[in-house]
Amino acid sequence: MDITALQHHLLRLFERHEVELEPDEDWLLTDGDFPAIRASWRDAAAGVPGRLDLDIVLGEDQQVEESYAGTGTGDAACRDALQRFEQGSLHVLLAACWYVTDARKLQLESWNIGVHGWDAFIGPLVVQGTEVALPADALAPLFAALRNEVLAPRMHWVRVFLRREANGETTVEALLDNESWPAGDRALAAVAWPPAAESYSVRCFMMLDIRDY
Repeated sequence: MDITALQHHLLRLFERHEVELEPDEDWLLTDGDFPAIRASWRDAAAGVPGRLDLDIVLGEDQQVEESYAGTGTGDAACRDALQRFEQGSLHVLLAACWYVTDARKLQLESWNIGVHGWDAFIGPLVVQGTEVALPADALAPLFAALRNEVLAPRMHWVRVFLRREANGETTVEALLDNESWPAGDRALAAVAWPPAAESYSVRCFMMLDIRDY
C-alpha cells in the first residue's frame, strides 16, 4: 500500500473515533501541531510478514514507536495490520494523547509513583494464534515493576510482547519509552503463562501521564 492510500486509511480510522487530523506531507497533525502521527508499510518478503510502522510524536523530544504485522498479501495485509493497531494501541493513544476515552476499550487507573500521581491508560491483552485463557492478573508483576521505576514527570509508555511456543518455550520483551526494560522482562518471565497445544503471542500497550506535577 502506498503512502497516500495508507494515510487516507489512517485519517478515516481517526475520524471514526472523532479525531480530525490534517495531512502535512507524510505526517498527520492535530490542529497543525502535536500530537502527530505517520505510518509506513513494508510488504511481506522472504517469509517475513508485511509490517506497519507507526510514529506518534507527542512533543519535541517524545516519539512513540509501534509496529504491527499484517496477515495476507498486498493491501489486504496492510488493512489487517491497521485492524490490529485499532484493537491494540489506538484507544490508549486516543485517551492519553487526544483525550478521547472509551472505557470499554481500555482500563483506566490512578497510580502513585514516587511523589507524583499518574493516570494509567492500559490497553487490552491481545492474543494471536491459538485461543487461550490468560490469568486475570497476568500483568500485575509488570505493574509492580513500573511503580518501582523512577520516572521523569512527563508521558511514558510501555509495550509488552510475549510468545509462547507449543513446547513451552517462552520469549518476552518489555519496552519502556521505546527502550529495553530488563525489570519488565523479568516481570513477564515470572508469570505462569498457560500452556497450549499451539503457539500463541500476547501484546499489550499502555501509557502513563503525570497528573499532579
